[in-house]
Amino acid sequence: MRFSAKSMNIGLKIKELRLKAELTQEELADRCELSKGFISQVENDLTSPSISTLEDILCALGTDMTEFFAGNKNEEQVVFTKEDYFEKETENSLVTWLITNSQKNEMEPILITITPDSSTDEDMPHEGEEFGYIITGSVKLVIGDKAYRAREGDSFYFAAAKKHYIINNGTETAKILWISSPPNF
Repeated sequence: MRFSAKSMNIGLKIKELRLKAELTQEELADRCELSKGFISQVENDLTSPSISTLEDILCALGTDMTEFFAGNKNEEQVVFTKEDYFEKETENSLVTWLITNSQKNEMEPILITITPDSSTDEDMPHEGEEFGYIITGSVKLVIGDKAYRAREGDSFYFAAAKKHYIINNGTETAKILWISSPPNF
């Protein structure tokens, strides 16, 4: 049985692994008891290795079939850039999700930007906890029937068992790093 090298980019993946291992085609060929020409043909998708030959090549490159075909699927994204962010804009606020697919995580960090004389939507009571850090501006945090003032450099932390929201009754735009656990937004 043979793999279709073109449809799976096997050749390119083998070449990347070989280069990462700092091996020449000849060194890889020697380790697998193959010819340099055969390795070159595999890497250029001119031929497809048998399963046993592919296993030999992958073993020489320090991996196995499972890891090779899984690729980066098992690799968890660690760094998120602006291109990864998702934003929801309303007339008075901007909510930026800083981590993609954070619903599957324990925490959900977002950046909330609120224009002066406006507020976020009311968040209904739910399980979990909320944390916030005021990056810029001054806000009023409303939890149930109580209100708390917080300004630049202040942080807050509370159980989300009561209705809560933020009011920006200041004169400048407020930015808040908000972390909800478990994810709720």
